[in-house]
Amino acid sequence: MAVESIRVGTGFPVQRPRRLRASETIRRLVQETRLGTDDLIYPLFVVPGTGVREEIDAMPGQYHLSVDMLLRRVEESLGLGVRACILFGIPEHKDATGSSAFDPQGPVQRAIREIKARFPEMYVITDVCLCEYTDHGHCGVVQDGRVANDPTLDLLAREALSHAEAGADMVAPSDMMDGRVAAIRKALDENGFEEIPIMAYSAKYASAYYGPFRVAAQSAPRFGDRRSYQMDPPNAREALKEVELDIAEGADIVMVKPALAYLDVLWRVKEATKVPVACYNVSGEYAMVKAAAQRGWIDERRVVLETLTGMKRAGADLILTYHALDVARWLREDA
Repeated sequence: MAVESIRVGTGFPVQRPRRLRASETIRRLVQETRLGTDDLIYPLFVVPGTGVREEIDAMPGQYHLSVDMLLRRVEESLGLGVRACILFGIPEHKDATGSSAFDPQGPVQRAIREIKARFPEMYVITDVCLCEYTDHGHCGVVQDGRVANDPTLDLLAREALSHAEAGADMVAPSDMMDGRVAAIRKALDENGFEEIPIMAYSAKYASAYYGPFRVAAQSAPRFGDRRSYQMDPPNAREALKEVELDIAEGADIVMVKPALAYLDVLWRVKEATKVPVACYNVSGEYAMVKAAAQRGWIDERRVVLETLTGMKRAGADLILTYHALDVARWLREDA
């Protein structure tokens, strides 16, 4: 079809969007969404002992690390420009109330102290939950066969306070108990930690994408499931309610978890709030990419960068991702 025959009013040939795609330079100049290392938070699993560096079968490239080996990973992370991490602990001892969660000598508390002593520039965030520490695998106290909300709040507050006392820069409650942000904020403020921010897992769904993490954290529930406290996947308006409540209780940052299947929720939360919004690129999302890449079915680098850029485009200010160090290397190569 001749150009002259195209109907006037379509914008063509005056408007030619391809003009701004003609070279790498112009594409970068007009790029709308940029992914950088400052957007990334790197999750780490810390375990008791020394010299421990055991790859997690369900999450290739991720490891159970004792504190001494964790420090090497932190140094590597900083060298790549990833300056924030979030710690998950696997204790030696588990019981019905998860008492190891607030043990001053627990793996997370020890890791915080060592990281801040060696690498004070690393911003250390801690996951606050009981599932890794309870013998039943649930995120709270179990009474009469169900997870009891209010008795759990004091334990979560004690855990968060123990992290702050060890030197954590931020705490991140992931349990989904009602009122947990207020309980933690009160405990921190009353003990002189009013400047420690809270990143709340506000819209955390009862998702099938958590399977590899539960292997890594040894936190699968021994009975039932977590649908009585984590959100039902079909619900989006409920996420806005949870976010609103957490902000009212003192959350400084809110999170949507998982990320990939909930980009619409992430967008809604970003549009509805004035606080920073995080998302968690969770273990199942990571494992699927790794498995497909190992089979040669996808280009891992392109898929990961495209996926995380999509999360940024949907509204994420911060992204928790196991891909963090690989992404940092790729971005450095592209600079």
